[in-house]
Amino acid sequence: MCTRRSLLKTAAAAAAATVVTEGVAARYAFAADSTGDTLVVLSLRGGFDGLSAVIPHGDPDYYKARPTIAVPKAKVIGGDAMFGLHPALAPLLPLWTQGQLAAVHAVGQPNPTRSHFAAMEEMERAAAGTSIRTGWLDRMLGVSTNPWSGVSVGSTKPARALAGPGPDLGIASLDGFTLAGDSASVPMGLTLQALYRDAPAALATPALAATGAVATVAKLPAYTPANGAVYPATPLATALKDVARLIKAGLGLRAACVDFGDWDMHEGLGTAETGQRMHTHLGEFAAALAAFAADLGADGMKNVTLVTLSEFGRRVAENGSRGVDHGHGNAMFVLGGGVRGGKVYGTWPGLAPAKLVAGDLAATTDYRSVIGEVLQKRCGVGSLGTVFPNVTPTTSGLAVARN
Repeated sequence: MCTRRSLLKTAAAAAAATVVTEGVAARYAFAADSTGDTLVVLSLRGGFDGLSAVIPHGDPDYYKARPTIAVPKAKVIGGDAMFGLHPALAPLLPLWTQGQLAAVHAVGQPNPTRSHFAAMEEMERAAAGTSIRTGWLDRMLGVSTNPWSGVSVGSTKPARALAGPGPDLGIASLDGFTLAGDSASVPMGLTLQALYRDAPAALATPALAATGAVATVAKLPAYTPANGAVYPATPLATALKDVARLIKAGLGLRAACVDFGDWDMHEGLGTAETGQRMHTHLGEFAAALAAFAADLGADGMKNVTLVTLSEFGRRVAENGSRGVDHGHGNAMFVLGGGVRGGKVYGTWPGLAPAKLVAGDLAATTDYRSVIGEVLQKRCGVGSLGTVFPNVTPTTSGLAVARN
């Protein structure tokens, strides 16, 4: 059965380069009636090791479990007597101290699994214990007549979180968004318009929306980051620059999904030194986020909230290859002008062997409840029942309610 969503993806397929570089993909969703923050969901694919990023240096069992890869207390930055940040996150330290960046520790899914594919599907469906098959962002956005209601950037395959009846458009990058094969002698856009002009609405609407989307992007002015922001030449930074560009374009961006992979570090995670695997990857993550925040500036960040997610965390104990295997409990970051930052939220269960769940950090907070607080306080979502069935948002005060 053809749906508007599937037809729009088909019609736009020629306009989307099928390229995902370095595990990075970005997806956007637009609506003209935005009443809250733009939500940026940064998915850290592969199983992010929250214990390497937000270090529980005040828990002695952390050092017992990781004798060679633990971050020494002397190298931890920011934080407090219990937690601190990996030194590679130094570019984010100003945002932390200024109260725009926070972390939540010991988060997880209600039905944990160590399968990447199963965990990612459940994370993006976000409706455990129900028969709902749509993605949580599709449910949040609802069905919009705006052709920009859902956009995938970096891959023509949409994020599972956007799966559902809402329209979806694939874009590899803004600067590269053109109809494949389009030229003066082969005007693909005009051809599509002529082909679908007299077609039934179910066919014509998505097809013409695709050509219209290409035209909209073509009219965007050349982009220069503001406030002296310098984006590194990395796929993640490029994706976040496109997010900033679309926010500033005033197209009604409500949600953007960006993927950043290669966190599956079973071996050679490395020590907290320059050139080591985790240090390098966290440094790329931090530099991109710092540039994004600088580009938007304080005023822009007042209307933006970014959250990080990962399908699962890593086991507490390091393995024989000086890496960490698939685990459960994890850490997530929340960045934005409406965030009460500079601290780690959540209930810490401890890392003593008796406190672990099958060798993993116990998850004491459902990741959906953290997002739920953001959705209600920052994104104009009322009841969470449709987006996250049977989930109660956190009341930690992490997010400041919009006026």
